[in-house]
Amino acid sequence: MKKKNISLIGVPMDLGQMRRGVDMGPSAIRYAGAIQRLEQLGHQVEDLGDIQIDQAESVHMTDTNLRNLDAVVKGNMELADTVKEAKDKGHFPLILGGDHSIAIGSLAGIGQKYENLGVIWYDAHGDLNTGDTSPSGNIHGMPLAVSIGIGHSDLVNIHEYTPKVKPENIVIIGARSLDEGERELIKEKGIRVYTMHEIDRMGMTKVMEEAIQYLKENTDGVHLSLDLDGLDPSDAPGVGTPVNGGISYRESHLAMEMLAESDILTSAEFVEVNPILDEKNKTAAVAVALMGSLFGEKLL
Repeated sequence: MKKKNISLIGVPMDLGQMRRGVDMGPSAIRYAGAIQRLEQLGHQVEDLGDIQIDQAESVHMTDTNLRNLDAVVKGNMELADTVKEAKDKGHFPLILGGDHSIAIGSLAGIGQKYENLGVIWYDAHGDLNTGDTSPSGNIHGMPLAVSIGIGHSDLVNIHEYTPKVKPENIVIIGARSLDEGERELIKEKGIRVYTMHEIDRMGMTKVMEEAIQYLKENTDGVHLSLDLDGLDPSDAPGVGTPVNGGISYRESHLAMEMLAESDILTSAEFVEVNPILDEKNKTAAVAVALMGSLFGEKLL
């Protein structure tokens, strides 16, 4: 793998959902050795520190069912600015979460740099809810919908353009918990989805081969958004919304190894690590191990 200049950006966001602790995710991932792992592989890492996120105790609810809307918008605007600056320097943004609402800012900053940005959404969930379809009002279940231009205007118009990504340039991998509104939107927009059924039936090798080829043909850059709840809870217990029957640790390494070999990624994020719900920082260590494979680590 060609050595990269990586801009590491932490986003201690826990306002897109209700379970506390995910704001410590960036620190847990750093503590698990992310920077050392990447530097040992020969990459140059610039740690930009953490985006400033308002404390939940000081956030006031607005006249909407979207939880902590103003504070989530503010944090994602700052993240979008930071990601764009990293891309302007020719760096590879590597974003550490924090809940998955931060993907709104990631894609807002990245999407300006590409005509046809592709996205791999590695997740148990579709994150395609809106204020109308969400049963909870949690914005961490909405970032993909927002990024294709559907949702609250304050979220959709971050950096004053929409959509950030076209629906046909998205590949969801590992889905096994979709709300009815999300199913309808997937069918309406023609979003490519590999559920756990396809992974079980086809195998991860075939799934990744198809996803990589599809994105190579249709996009000029690819962002990986990896939610640790995409993995089975036995391998990644420290997440806020675990769903049994997920992708295995080994399958996930294979997926990352194949992405490394393809060299199609231009940015990535690892989200939803919650140390409070974890077992001896196991989930953060899994995230770091997967980063190793994603950035070219091999046994031999």
